[in-house]
Amino acid sequence: MTTPLKDRHRAIWASGDYATVAADIIPSLGPLLVEACGIGPRQRVLDVAAGTGNAAIPAALTGADVTASDLTPALLETGERLAGARGAKLTWAEADAEALPFADGEYDCVLSCVGVMFAPSHQVAADELVRVCRPGGTIGLLSWTPAGFIGQLFAVMKPFAPVPPPGAQPAPLWGDEAHVRTLLGDRVTDVTVRTQRLRVEAFAAADGFREYFKRNYGPTLAVYRALQDDPARTAELDAALDALAARFRAADGSMDWEYLLVTAARADG
Repeated sequence: MTTPLKDRHRAIWASGDYATVAADIIPSLGPLLVEACGIGPRQRVLDVAAGTGNAAIPAALTGADVTASDLTPALLETGERLAGARGAKLTWAEADAEALPFADGEYDCVLSCVGVMFAPSHQVAADELVRVCRPGGTIGLLSWTPAGFIGQLFAVMKPFAPVPPPGAQPAPLWGDEAHVRTLLGDRVTDVTVRTQRLRVEAFAAADGFREYFKRNYGPTLAVYRALQDDPARTAELDAALDALAARFRAADGSMDWEYLLVTAARADG
C-alpha cells in the first residue's frame, strides 16, 4: 500500500542506521522473543515489521520456516545481507503491517519485536496479526512501555515533532498491558504478560545517547530535520533529550529500558 503516510514511515525508517541500533542496543531482544514463543524446526513463522531481522534471523536459525516482513525495503535488504552472513535462510517480503499479503491462518507463530507497535492504526494491525495466525498458533509481541525509556523518548520528542495524522496512535501504547489485551480481545487465550528491562551500557558520555540517536535512529532524525531551520528549538530538544537520559542514567552510566513481553494462543474458531 502506498499513501503519503506510508511513504513517510518508509522514509523515516530508511534514514539513519537502524541495523546499527539493533546490533548495538537490542541484539538480545529478538532471541528472547523467539524463545518465549517456543519457536523450533519446521514451524511456519511470520515476523511483522521485522526491520533488519532482529527476531526473524534467530527464529530461522532454530530451523523454522520464517518470513520477515516490513514496510521498508531498505531494512529488508540489510536484513537479507545480515542473514546471509549468519547462514540463516528465510524469506524477506515487503508488507504493510495493516494489510498483510498473507492468507488467513497461514502461520504457526506470528511475532513482532519493537516493530508492529509503530503501525499507526493499532486495532487494524492487531487484527492482521490474529488473522494470519492459525487457530492454536502463537502470537508474540515485544514492545517498549509508555513509562520506560523509549516510551518517554517519544513523549519528550512529541512537542517538537510535526503533528501526526488524524487517527495515528502513539507507538508505546503497545507496551500497555490493558491496551494490548483490548486489541487482541477474546480471539486469543493463554495470555502471558511480563514487564522486563533491558540493560543498556552503550552510552558512556553524558550526551552519548543524544548524539547516537541523532545519527542512527530514524524517528529522532525526523524530528531534528523538522527543526533544522530553528536553532533555538533544536537546542531545546538537545537539552530535553539530555535531561531524559540523565533521569534514567545510573551512577555507572548504564540505563534500564522497560518493555512488555506478551505471548498468546490464537483461539479456535
